Amino acid sequence: MQNNILAVPFRKGAHLSLSSAIRQYISTKYDQHPDMFRQDLEVIDALRRDAVNVREPHPTGVSRLQAYAGQLVWIGGKFPIDIGADFTWYPALGYNTERPIVHNNLKFELANILYNLAALYSQLAIASNRSSTDGLKTAASYFSQAAGVLTHLKNEVIPELRTTPPEDMDEHTLDSLIKLQLAQAQECYWQKAAMDGYKDASIAKLAAKVSDLYNEAGEAAMRSEAISSSWIHHTSAKHHHFAAAAQYRAACDCLEKRKYGEEVARLRDAVACVAEGLRESRGGYLHKTVVDDLNGLKRRVEEDLKRAERDNDVIYLNPVPPKSELKILDRATMAVARIPPQVSAPLDYLSEKGEFGPPLFTKLVPYSVHIAVSIYEERRDRLVNQNIIAELETLNERIHEINSSLNLPGSFQAFEKPLGLPGTLVQHAEEIRQADALHRLQRSFADIDKLRAADLAVFAEGKDLLQAEEEEDVQLRRKYGTDRWSRPESRTEPNQGAKLWNQATDAEGWFANSESSDAVVRDKSHNIEPILAVLAGPDRGLLDFVPSSRRTEIPELLKPAINRLRITHTNALRLEGRRRRKAESLREKARSDDIKTDILAEAARLERSHAVATAIVPAHFEEFFEKRLDALYEPDLELVQTEASDQEKLISELIRVNRDFESQKKMVGDKGNREREQALQKLENAYYKYKELVSNAEAGRKFYNDLNRIIGGFRDGARNFVTERRREARMLEDEFNMPPLNNLSLGGQQTRVPSVQSPVPPENGWNGGTSYQGQPPQPPQNSFMPPPPPPRQQVQSPAEAHIQSWAPAGETIAPQPQLPRANPMQGVWNPGAGIKFANTPPPVSAAAAGGANVGNNAQQEKKPASGTWDRNSAIRFG
Repeated sequence: MQNNILAVPFRKGAHLSLSSAIRQYISTKYDQHPDMFRQDLEVIDALRRDAVNVREPHPTGVSRLQAYAGQLVWIGGKFPIDIGADFTWYPALGYNTERPIVHNNLKFELANILYNLAALYSQLAIASNRSSTDGLKTAASYFSQAAGVLTHLKNEVIPELRTTPPEDMDEHTLDSLIKLQLAQAQECYWQKAAMDGYKDASIAKLAAKVSDLYNEAGEAAMRSEAISSSWIHHTSAKHHHFAAAAQYRAACDCLEKRKYGEEVARLRDAVACVAEGLRESRGGYLHKTVVDDLNGLKRRVEEDLKRAERDNDVIYLNPVPPKSELKILDRATMAVARIPPQVSAPLDYLSEKGEFGPPLFTKLVPYSVHIAVSIYEERRDRLVNQNIIAELETLNERIHEINSSLNLPGSFQAFEKPLGLPGTLVQHAEEIRQADALHRLQRSFADIDKLRAADLAVFAEGKDLLQAEEEEDVQLRRKYGTDRWSRPESRTEPNQGAKLWNQATDAEGWFANSESSDAVVRDKSHNIEPILAVLAGPDRGLLDFVPSSRRTEIPELLKPAINRLRITHTNALRLEGRRRRKAESLREKARSDDIKTDILAEAARLERSHAVATAIVPAHFEEFFEKRLDALYEPDLELVQTEASDQEKLISELIRVNRDFESQKKMVGDKGNREREQALQKLENAYYKYKELVSNAEAGRKFYNDLNRIIGGFRDGARNFVTERRREARMLEDEFNMPPLNNLSLGGQQTRVPSVQSPVPPENGWNGGTSYQGQPPQPPQNSFMPPPPPPRQQVQSPAEAHIQSWAPAGETIAPQPQLPRANPMQGVWNPGAGIKFANTPPPVSAAAAGGANVGNNAQQEKKPASGTWDRNSAIRFG
């Protein structure tokens, strides 16, 4: 099998009983019994088992992965994303391939399945027979589908993950893998064109595009923490290889068109590109097949260049243009990311006779329906409480304000009842006594204080967690430095951190506003408390508070005006009483408005109305909500408008009648009635202020109860976030605290070599544990960000590349970091101690000497080394 192209390795998944989590969720959250779905539960476990066990490049694995992915998309509409199953998967790329990643997240499971589907397509492409044109077409198709699946994963699934994606699924890694698959698909088209004998100009265009795609793959890989350095060197070498191949084919086209000077220029550039590609092979990072391809192209190009230069110098004598004057080659794009329809529209394949079989849990009420019920109830309550009842209460308050401004009913009661207490006042006083008004307000305020304190405690717990985590992160950032401790701060963490801190800011604003509102209500209560105490006291106290009038009879001139005023005022009171009864009936109507039966029928209708299986979402019920709310509550909304219109007319009549009464009262005089009128009006105002305070207290209690749910969610979210951040911090610290490389077994050597220990700590800041060998030490396999970070080789391409060793030939596995090579000196160097060399050192291979960059010293005179090493002198071996 050829090994000049790369395959995406599989992610390993741990076995899990998904049916157990679904069964538990149905038992706790739904009204249906899980035994109703016994067959579906068995099927979902079988689908997952088959999908997780796909580890070999066989076409049957495609349908297994697609079928499970399709069912995951479908049940995503039935269950929440955090269903209660801890899905465990191991990364396929990077330094942490043995460290599992666990998430209670259906989207995370779907992302892993789609990733493995892309890996399967990629490995099927490599397994294809690319020695024939049909095999090349098949391989190119597989590579294009792999790129399409990865594109779908990046654009559609990862954004809905609600958590930080794993390293090998982040944006840069997926970008690199997509470009790599497209580059290899384009390479198949280039190879097919060469086999079919296409014109050199066409082959050059195809090769130029291959070079571009490999370059883009390498640039994205260098921004990724998961792509291995060997892959980056591979993409860089292929980029230069196909740049040289494109120039070579363009030179052949120039020869055919008798452009001999341009032919020489393009051949020279091809030689330079091949040389750049071969530079990536230093240290043995490239596979032998890639190096052989480069060397073969180099020999062919150099032979043609010698011939072209000789012919042009002797025969044609055409000027050779510089590279800057050469026309940039055109590109021919053949490879495009192609998303299989089974991935982009999986629900189309779910049916009794469909490719994926019938959709599972169809008889289960979709989770989206439960969400839709909650949305409807919230919308209904908001409509009833805010748009109807609140408006009716506002109209009542308007009547109270008008009555208070007109001194009603005290102004006419002082005349009608010159002695004793008016009947309405006696009723109000009895109501205040039975309600135990003063103690009721005190209990309400005490309850509100308790609720507020509880909410503040919950909020403080959540915020303290965030602040503690922020302080810990700052300390660790100072300890390790911003270059190594590169994770975002909690306030700017894009998935949860920024959201939680914004919620904390909002909550502080809510508490501040509520404190101000509570203070206003308490001031109102304090102002009416003395008058309210009189109302709540015995009748003797009321009689003492209300002075008797000196006029015992109503003047005849005032009787018609008083009668009209009393009737109009009574009509206003009746209007208020009618609204209170309407508000109570509306509340009862809203409580009895059970939508569950109707919405289930609507959900069934929606599922039947689609020709294919479709995941029901709350948005599908918008029209149903509007029709139901309009049918049930539109008459009540219209009633509010009618009430407002009737009230304005009544208020105008009341003001007019009161004006007539006041004018008549001035004519007869009101001596002896002024004090009684003011006392009666104070008691009447206190009664209505009390009713208003009761309403305010109920609103405050409801506010803090609702706030408790919100703040509780904030606290729980902060707990989960801080737990995850601390776990992540421990992982990073474990990586930073890995033992130095001189304590590890290097290159599989079993011989124990004693190291030279420095008696004094080095003063130059170097790590005394650094191994002295032919190439810089590479990080261990499970290192995330090893100290110190591995130096990366400069790549002669538009972007720099980082290199790791090549995987063994014939294996399709995740690229692993290259272990440091065996030290030719078989020892560990400490710069603070002396360096001694044996008289007869072991032979050093040319590769090792070249890798150590000390080839220039190999030619120096050999003499025994003794004493300590002078840093200003060269190191001599032998």
